[in-house]
Amino acid sequence: MQRERERVLRQQQETRPDVKPITPPEAAGTMPVFPEHEQPCQLVSSVTLEGPAAERFGFALDSVTGPDGASGRCLGSKGVNTVLARVQNAVIARGYTTTRIVAMPQDLRSGRLVLSVFPGKVRAIRFAPDADPRGTARNALPVNPGDILNLRDIEQGLENFKRVPTAQADIQITPSEGADAQPGDSDLVIQYQQAFPFRLSASLDDGGSRATGKYQAGLTLAYDNWWTLNDLFYVSVNRSLGHYGEEGSNGYTLHYSLPFGYWLFSATMSGSKYHQTVAGAFENFIYSGRSETSELKLSRLIYRDGVRKTTTYLKGLLRTSYNAIDDTEIGPQQRRTTSWEAGINHREFIGDATADATLAYRRSLDRQGAEPVNEFDLPQIGTRYGLFLADASLNVPFQLGPAALRYAGTARAQWNRGALPPQDQFSIGGRYTVRGFDGDLTLQAERGWFLRNEIALGLGQSGQELYLGVDTGAVAGPSAQFLTGQRLTGTALGLRGAVYKLSYDIFLATPLVRPEGFTTASVTGGFSLLWTF
Repeated sequence: MQRERERVLRQQQETRPDVKPITPPEAAGTMPVFPEHEQPCQLVSSVTLEGPAAERFGFALDSVTGPDGASGRCLGSKGVNTVLARVQNAVIARGYTTTRIVAMPQDLRSGRLVLSVFPGKVRAIRFAPDADPRGTARNALPVNPGDILNLRDIEQGLENFKRVPTAQADIQITPSEGADAQPGDSDLVIQYQQAFPFRLSASLDDGGSRATGKYQAGLTLAYDNWWTLNDLFYVSVNRSLGHYGEEGSNGYTLHYSLPFGYWLFSATMSGSKYHQTVAGAFENFIYSGRSETSELKLSRLIYRDGVRKTTTYLKGLLRTSYNAIDDTEIGPQQRRTTSWEAGINHREFIGDATADATLAYRRSLDRQGAEPVNEFDLPQIGTRYGLFLADASLNVPFQLGPAALRYAGTARAQWNRGALPPQDQFSIGGRYTVRGFDGDLTLQAERGWFLRNEIALGLGQSGQELYLGVDTGAVAGPSAQFLTGQRLTGTALGLRGAVYKLSYDIFLATPLVRPEGFTTASVTGGFSLLWTF
């Protein structure tokens, strides 16, 4: 449960800015059609590009090849203009909005149409006179003076500026007016403002377990643009309420991330502790545990166009865990493991809808990160194992008559062939996975999946929405044979929104499908509150 709580915290604090691709109107139109039986005309057998960086724009010739292309066609002035329009639109669609394609005077009797490329370049990058002095462009924009201007680079720069919540930015493309300006040169003028860089937020929810504290409170302090490098830092602490001394649970998370063009580096540390009193046959005893995780991650955006972007990442993890009864260590439950994870994320804009998908592979090593020598104390679990992970989400706003509706779907899965230690197993049952269950009892095993479906109704312009969710999931693997069952399905009805600086989510949930003997409340109520200051 602490792992899911940390996942929610990181989603809240490490939000990706919604900088949708900038699609020029020229690129959004239909492909121009060649005129029929144009006279006078010349038979054209090939179309080529020439000029500075012509090889960079060879992709644009695909728009005039094939059965509907220019080769083998008799072209007059209108036909040549159609070729120009197609090639120009293809260049613009790739983001090269200031690059121009021109047909210089030439003799077409050779059968060869030559198009000249005049690349539009960035002459200067500067901040607007009234911009906040805390703005920094050198690590935000993946473009330098003298480079060919591309909208995709500008979109990436905007994302890097806006990744800190207190910053607002816009980038204007203006014609260069300097004495040494060349035709097609442009200046990038950055409008940048940042509010007070410190953010404080407090949270309260009833998502904990009865054993270690049902009510959980958290406090997060963030420092945006700390080193004026568009960097993000935050520290968060949480603990259970209603427990005193060492009873209950508590945790912390520290995060720092820094962009550099299409790259992003991040470091995260987190830990949690819990203490609970367990009734024994003759006396009570204290069952306690703690865990810590350190993560270093490097990601890079490898592709983006007008409707999609793809990012790869590599990260290393170091995790330790400790469990004890009355301060006596439980040997088989001590863990210190290193692992690496490589993954790819893809985001697609489909009209007003947004789809995200992530696939990853995690490889666990021994404590030194080398080839393992011995097994863990538990003989059925090796020190080195592979784990496949998958996440996907779909968000689709739509209208049904006057009603503004939204579908939100989330899927998560993991797979591996052998046994896994508990901290790597897949768990379902509760508000963060399959709703409808109180979370005190879960199904947990080596493999698993869940699917969350939600339809939300916007309540006018109030910013509130009523939602109905139906979730289902299952687990499998060697540990599943000891469970009462493997599948859960539940439903939830709730209301969420924001009033001034308070965000809230309240819901009622009930199980629909559960194994016999799987005890949970027939109706579970829950809430979460988040104050921002």
